[in-house]
Amino acid sequence: MTGWDDNAGSETRPIGDVLDGLGIRATVNEGELVAGALVLLKVIDEDGDTRLSLAHSDGLGWIERAGMLRVAETLETTSTLGLAGD
Repeated sequence: MTGWDDNAGSETRPIGDVLDGLGIRATVNEGELVAGALVLLKVIDEDGDTRLSLAHSDGLGWIERAGMLRVAETLETTSTLGLAGD
């Protein structure tokens, strides 16, 4: 990993096709509304350098984003330990 990049110096664009291409799926039941999204991307550039990039949907405040990251970290940690399902 060579760096952290919050989309610095890059043109931003919709990434739905990128997420689809990676096979990203989520369970959203009928009647539920997805109110926001936070996406952490591992990006490999033309030189083979790797960076992380963070993107979020409009309307998410920093405290919501921080909370979502913390919950995701907790879920990932507990599922890795076999204490919770994916």
